[in-house]
Amino acid sequence: MLELRPNCELCDCDLPPDAENARICSYECTYCAKCVETQLHNVCPTCGGGFVSRPIRPRKNWRDGKTLGLAHHPASANRRHSPYTAEDIADHVARIRAIAPKDR
Repeated sequence: MLELRPNCELCDCDLPPDAENARICSYECTYCAKCVETQLHNVCPTCGGGFVSRPIRPRKNWRDGKTLGLAHHPASANRRHSPYTAEDIADHVARIRAIAPKDR
């Protein structure tokens, strides 16, 4: 189950569980769409993979007898920040951004 991290790891803007602008890589690194498009250019600063829209977890349980939804599986409150400097990120992105995510 996805952790649903609460913030962009670069600009620290809030990304609540229903944020339509949240993007994740396959390791769940979480960034806002603006940072992914303008600074990261679809390159995760950690793994080098691409990003997709983060799914929105339903607020309520829609299945009888199940424990689903945010009420049973809340989003994380643990804010994270990229450990990389702006210069390191720019170098990393420049090195591999021309390679399609499926080929990285």
